[in-house]
Amino acid sequence: QVQLVESGGGLVQPGGSLRLSCVVSGIIYRINTMVWYRQAPGKERDLCATITTDGSTNYADSVKGRFTISRDNYKKTVYLQMNSLKPEDTAVYYCNAKIGSTIFWGKGMQVSVSS
Repeated sequence: QVQLVESGGGLVQPGGSLRLSCVVSGIIYRINTMVWYRQAPGKERDLCATITTDGSTNYADSVKGRFTISRDNYKKTVYLQMNSLKPEDTAVYYCNAKIGSTIFWGKGMQVSVSS
């Protein structure tokens, strides 16, 4: 059974940094695109960043230049380095992974940016 488990969230002051991790467990031969989403209170879930198998990345305009997505295929892990955090980055962050033709989601974790 495939599971995605996120870690690294929490409370940080504006201007601070966090590094999110998402580990994929289960019998998996290949993980395709991996994605970080976020959902702020009262808003829809929005895409933050994507990374393909070969390492090509794409970012939402709101995080470009501040967030960096990366992956370790051996560890089956995707990361999101978040710098220069702003209060508007406060949200529940979710990772997902496309394995074969199926997209799997993590349960999400809270990131709060506040002084």
